[in-house]
Amino acid sequence: MATPDDLRKLALSLPDVEESAHMGHPDFRTGGRIFATLGSPDTDHDAVMLLPEQQEMAIEAEPDAFRPAAGAWGRQGSTLVRLKRVSGEWLERTLGWAWENRTAANKRKK
Repeated sequence: MATPDDLRKLALSLPDVEESAHMGHPDFRTGGRIFATLGSPDTDHDAVMLLPEQQEMAIEAEPDAFRPAAGAWGRQGSTLVRLKRVSGEWLERTLGWAWENRTAANKRKK
């Protein structure tokens, strides 16, 4: 079981991460791009931006903790996390993946 503070501490421990907000929800960004959000779409869920294959692995490993976001966002890898059900290991793993994905995308844009 993890808490919003756990997610915040893990996210901010990654290089070049800043906390901001989007649509009234705290988010975590690298290079100006969001890779994780707290309390979105509701207070029971948070979100990490994964690749579809990473999303599949997370859901397979902890099906009570992860599920795709609705619609096209979910099909592209946006993944909802229930902090009350996720292990510390999988929270750290998925945040790391999300950060790596955004960092790689930022490098490709330069």
